[in-house]
Amino acid sequence: MPRYTDRFLDIRRDPHSGELLARGATLRHTAFSSVRDSSLSSASTRATTAPPSACLSEDEETGLAIDAVGRLRAVGYHVDCDEPFDTEARPAAYPTLGASVSHLAERLREATDTAEAADILTELTAPHDGILAGFEETLGALAEFFDGLGDASDPYTAGRLRYLADEYVRVIHSDLAHTRERLADRHAPHPGRRACTEQVPDHEPERSAVCAYPPPPRALPAPAPPPVGAARLRR
Repeated sequence: MPRYTDRFLDIRRDPHSGELLARGATLRHTAFSSVRDSSLSSASTRATTAPPSACLSEDEETGLAIDAVGRLRAVGYHVDCDEPFDTEARPAAYPTLGASVSHLAERLREATDTAEAADILTELTAPHDGILAGFEETLGALAEFFDGLGDASDPYTAGRLRYLADEYVRVIHSDLAHTRERLADRHAPHPGRRACTEQVPDHEPERSAVCAYPPPPRALPAPAPPPVGAARLRR
């Protein structure tokens, strides 16, 4: 799960207006709706669930500010705040969907053989519950949403979304599924990587936990290859 170690936020009550302000972020899409300014990822704010209100008492605002500080710090933000908002509480933080998908990249970078890489690709390419199947379904649902909005341009937008799902997502899905099958049939270790047991022999008092890998070979950039095993789909 990515940590927001490079993000510094400041949550204060304005001494003149009494308004709660967050500099470096905004919480206006959460229960902490009195806070305004800048841009905060929804990944850090979605867990605040109390209904927004423009008529909160000062104590209620303070409680929401305390909750926001705890939740932001729990996911790795550096938060400075007024003393009444400071808290040692760290509510449970769960990875966002985007962070979960990005974790596949970390696993691929650590994969030591083709079978391991194929297993990871399965999460992308599974026909019913894979990530790409869900993405295609989401585009279709968004197209249905635009179908019912009523503006003159909405049918065009809906058609464009369906085109993206049919002509691009399905081709990527097919291409990656074929790549996964090739990896699964290959049964080969990666020549530049090896599993690290992190075990220290009896005659060695200490060893680095990071296994040394040979540097990757240098090569001139090559043009992108054509898609493998994926025929272009027609609507």
